[in-house]
Amino acid sequence: MKDKVYAIFWSPILSVKGEISVNYHLVLTRRCNLNCQYCHGGEDTENTEIQYSLDDLVAFLEKDRTSVTLMLYGGEPTLRIPMIIQLMDRFPNTRFMLQTNALLLNRIPIEYVVRFHSILVSIDGMEQVTDRYRSEGVYQEVLDNVRWLRNNQYEGDVVARMTISQASDIYRDVRHLLDIRNPSFDHIHWQLNVIWDAEGNWNDFEEWVNTSYNPGISRLVEDWVRRMEDGIVEGIVPFIPITYSLLTGELSEIRCGSGIDTFAIHVDGSIGVCPISPDWEFSLVGDIWNSEPRNLHNIMKVEEPCPSCGDYGICGGRCLFANKQRLWGDEGFDKVCGTVKYLISSIRKKIPLIHQYIKDGRISIDNFKYPEFNNGCEVIP
Repeated sequence: MKDKVYAIFWSPILSVKGEISVNYHLVLTRRCNLNCQYCHGGEDTENTEIQYSLDDLVAFLEKDRTSVTLMLYGGEPTLRIPMIIQLMDRFPNTRFMLQTNALLLNRIPIEYVVRFHSILVSIDGMEQVTDRYRSEGVYQEVLDNVRWLRNNQYEGDVVARMTISQASDIYRDVRHLLDIRNPSFDHIHWQLNVIWDAEGNWNDFEEWVNTSYNPGISRLVEDWVRRMEDGIVEGIVPFIPITYSLLTGELSEIRCGSGIDTFAIHVDGSIGVCPISPDWEFSLVGDIWNSEPRNLHNIMKVEEPCPSCGDYGICGGRCLFANKQRLWGDEGFDKVCGTVKYLISSIRKKIPLIHQYIKDGRISIDNFKYPEFNNGCEVIP
């Protein structure tokens, strides 16, 4: 148990539905059953398992008078299915989300699976890309288990969560996942592999952005808007909330909510602003024994250069961890920000046409109100 006392501040934030909501990534284990090229999840680490009691967690969460969302996270959370069952039994009225590689998804009893509001499934695009990054056979196993979800009448939001790296073609791989019909995904989200290994995962990141990623974004935006003419708004997560802000002028702080209304409860009971950084002292802001949930809100925000950027109100600051640590250095940080600016610019050019489609009744502004609740999609890649 930590012996620090944290002085922190709070003010409520509203979900899309207008209710006050606080979100906790609950890390069930730091172990994983994969060792993906771009992830530290398969590395050996001390203290991989939860070191607090369920009663400790209940005592902390019962102090929270807001609507609470628990986002089950790892490692790989489905390695701890008995714990998932215990949690869902103990919190029968709580909203649950799940982020999973889906390999063990069909081992969760169906009466618990159907209670998840959203399930984020890791899959990186076409079979050869997914299996290259994640291990041979993973792609088919993931699709089999998403098909199992659908066959068991799961009615929640199934999100394909992609990691985009050097072997990826953003247009090809996103379109592939959008076009799959058995099983289908409700939404597609992606993150760029630009956090951990500086630029060591890339032969030439800048060249890839200029010749592959940005042109692919342009093609995706063109396709996305063209389909609106037929009344279809495809579930491309990074596009949807950005478009809503550009249509309405409603600006956003960091869209993942990190340090504002969204926190991580790590296996040792410490509370951090982000689930990916349990070993970084700057990101730890309390613990479940000494902290009051009402005091956690707005404890940490992005620093310059983000607040002075012309796209800040649309982007929100991209990534709190990257803003604080700059593992790629300032130059690398700026390169990644350039991809976000390009994406925003590509959508901004289409706003007059999207406005017209709304005016014509082909689509509705409500099509762009996503996510309903924070489901773990960071929105900004």
